[in-house]
Parts: sequence; C-alpha cells; structure tokens
Amino acid sequence: MKPAEFKAWRKMLKLTQKEAAQRLGLKSRIIQYYEKGERNGDRFEIPKAIELACYALSLGVESYSGPEKSNKKK
Repeated sequence: MKPAEFKAWRKMLKLTQKEAAQRLGLKSRIIQYYEKGERNGDRFEIPKAIELACYALSLGVESYSGPEKSNKKK
C-alpha cells in the first residue's frame, strides 16, 4: 500500500487521522508517517498487517477472534 492509497482509504471511510489511528490501534503520528511515506527524511513503509487491517475495516470488520470452532466430532 502506497501513502496516497492509505490516505485515500482513510478519506473514503471519512476518518480523521486520529480516528484512523484509534481504529487501527496506532498513535496519530504513525498515521502521519504512513500518509507522508517518510519519517525524519527516511522512507517509512506501511506494514502488510496494517494494509490488511485497512481492508478489513473497509469491509466493516471491527475485530476478529480467529475461526469458529466446530463442535462436530470426526
């Protein structure tokens, strides 16, 4: 995910940087780094886990506890 794509995702969900940070469990400053693509002049990449979390949030998934256990005996 590129910085512009991350910002477009946030704006599509009508989230402020602070709200996006809260939904992703991050600090607001990290959201700024993601959108700028750098931190103190160094490249700052968006981790795959954050990219997947953005996708999940855009689908309406707020939390995930793993697959459901089946009660069927084999």
